[in-house]
Amino acid sequence: MKFYIVIPAHNEAEFIGYTLKSLSEQTLKPDKIVVVDDQSSDNTAEVVKNFAEKFHFISLVSTASSEAHLPGSKVINAFNFGLGQLDGDFNIICKFDADLIFPENYLETIKKHFEEDPKVGMAGGFCHLEKNGNWKLESLTNKDHIRGALKAYRKTCFEDIGGLKPSMGWDTVDELLAQYHGWKIKTDPSLAVKHLRPTGFTYNKAAKWKQGEAFYKLRYGWFITGIASVKLAMKKGDLKLALDYLNGFRRAKASKMPYLVGKKEGAFIRRLRYKKMLSKIF
Repeated sequence: MKFYIVIPAHNEAEFIGYTLKSLSEQTLKPDKIVVVDDQSSDNTAEVVKNFAEKFHFISLVSTASSEAHLPGSKVINAFNFGLGQLDGDFNIICKFDADLIFPENYLETIKKHFEEDPKVGMAGGFCHLEKNGNWKLESLTNKDHIRGALKAYRKTCFEDIGGLKPSMGWDTVDELLAQYHGWKIKTDPSLAVKHLRPTGFTYNKAAKWKQGEAFYKLRYGWFITGIASVKLAMKKGDLKLALDYLNGFRRAKASKMPYLVGKKEGAFIRRLRYKKMLSKIF
């Protein structure tokens, strides 16, 4: 089972060394790692080159995906560029962030999950943040959701969902489409990954509308969007964010933004969301 990893990186010189070190020390070595340097102004490239000189499976490419650091689009454009530099001779394709420290058994354990159940299309552990010297589970974590920072896809599942969408919400639509095509999402709480920088730390001000736009593009509708907005805002500790999300949804609806999913997929997604809500009530 061959593992290919793509790591988009923008000004990650402070952290990416830790990420590459942890991946190079895995009990199951990756077959290829390509780091995509996306217009970094620090010495990200130099750090990666040092690792590439020591490990044959690490390589560096450069791209210019966009100037704006908006959630979703920039990172996935960079990922897709990196993916285009690889051959198709892999079984598992991973999209990892450049600010993570993986436990040494991470890839080996992920491999076991894919091997044990052929219907597992995506697998991943959970991100933890450091607070007062202790590593705590990231507040945005959901037990049946794999954070965008550490996605691993079975090749056939990745093809079924049409790859990753360069839009806010890409790390939700991938899982929803995977389930639409009959794949399972496998999370493993024992795989505690250290996340060195909180999600969204560098997003610009325009990002506040993007979450609501994502709900619209997933064809959630007003009711599910309202519940999802409040829930997410509570997880982030700021209920006022819910208004931004709802306003983003309204703006997207008014401008008739293109959807990320088709009508049948949207209907499936809404049924899935309603089913999940009811399961929590009853």
